[in-house]
Amino acid sequence: MTILYKDDLSTVLYTEDDIARRVAEMGAQISKDYEGKEVVLIGVLNGAVVFLSDLMRHISVPVVVDMVAISSYGSYSSTSGVVRIMKDLDQNVESKHVLIVEDIVDTGLTLNYLVDYMRSRNPASVKVVAMLSKPSRHKVKVNVEYLGFTVPDEFVVGYGLDFAHRYRNLPCIAVLKPEIYAGPDTPPTL
Repeated sequence: MTILYKDDLSTVLYTEDDIARRVAEMGAQISKDYEGKEVVLIGVLNGAVVFLSDLMRHISVPVVVDMVAISSYGSYSSTSGVVRIMKDLDQNVESKHVLIVEDIVDTGLTLNYLVDYMRSRNPASVKVVAMLSKPSRHKVKVNVEYLGFTVPDEFVVGYGLDFAHRYRNLPCIAVLKPEIYAGPDTPPTL
């Protein structure tokens, strides 16, 4: 198999098969935990789109899908520290079971903001499912009820994750070479 962008990648952490297996396991667990209930899946654009698409096909309870766009990165490799909601929900989530679908938990600041924001809308419950987490980068305690994989403190791309809007279409999750993202215009990590 030819890997797109292979010269930009240093290591493949999780293959397409690894990801498919883990997403199926997570979908089965979510189905069991929400048996008899409807779930509102809130995908965080743009990174979680691929994960959300695969995950919802493995969930056997009724689901409603909505999206939010939230930004704290822009085109840089580190968070700006400023959270902005670019697109809000279309659905009313009051008294509903909300499951936030996130691609990666880095510092946890954006996710905690989003969880608090969802809770302010009086849902029956709010939980988080994330494909990846970087525990070494967490600045706040983060509750992720369903987690795909833990990754090292490396810049990862693929399976929806990007750098400067590229690499999302990789079927694997890989480490991006530092020379790709660490240029003279890259701001320091906060």
